[in-house]
Amino acid sequence: MALLEARKLYARYGESDVLHGIDLEVAQGSIVALLGANGSGKTTTLRALTGGVRTSGNVLFDDREIAGLPPEAVARLGIAHVPEGRGTLGSFTVRENLSMGAYTIKDGKRSKARYEKLVGYFPWLVDRREQPAGLLSGGEQQMLAIARALMMEPRVILLDEPSLGLAPIIVKRIFEILRTINREDGVTIVIAEQDAAAALALADTAYVLEVGRVAISGPSADLAGNEQLRKSYLGY
Repeated sequence: MALLEARKLYARYGESDVLHGIDLEVAQGSIVALLGANGSGKTTTLRALTGGVRTSGNVLFDDREIAGLPPEAVARLGIAHVPEGRGTLGSFTVRENLSMGAYTIKDGKRSKARYEKLVGYFPWLVDRREQPAGLLSGGEQQMLAIARALMMEPRVILLDEPSLGLAPIIVKRIFEILRTINREDGVTIVIAEQDAAAALALADTAYVLEVGRVAISGPSADLAGNEQLRKSYLGY
């Protein structure tokens, strides 16, 4: 059953149409990859799902229509969004960034328990908790952005280009953590990525976007095994 779904989703910036009737289904507990070149519509799709851009069409979350809701209302329903560029507040400490992520949790004990859970995924958070986020490495900032999103106990987390600018060994570690979070916590994940090979290895299902439309979709294993598709759309 789809936990998050888009039906005939259109989006525009000003007078420019960017998405052209996208249909998308994200099953509960799954990992879904959005693939495509720069300008294909990956980032706009994530923004459209979370109320960050003007849209028409339907966005359903747990069978509830959420199209038109502001981003804060969408977040409170349980959809976290980690934007491209990480979005951490560089002058704030690691601890302060995490506290901001827990703004939807009013119970101090729950917030503390959530932090302790995340330390299991990101042990370095303990030693760096009073360090300004801007002094972290690129990989650590990306992990902090993910941890901050997870502090709100989301049912779905949307990640925009989490591998951008990072060394392959760091990307591998981040993707391993995402897989663990999905399997152990049951968090549904939607990941927009240009690193198609890494994303297909992580995801259950993939959608390949081309100029704001879904060019092809299906099980990740099928797409990864289709040589013509890989050469034509994925570039490897």
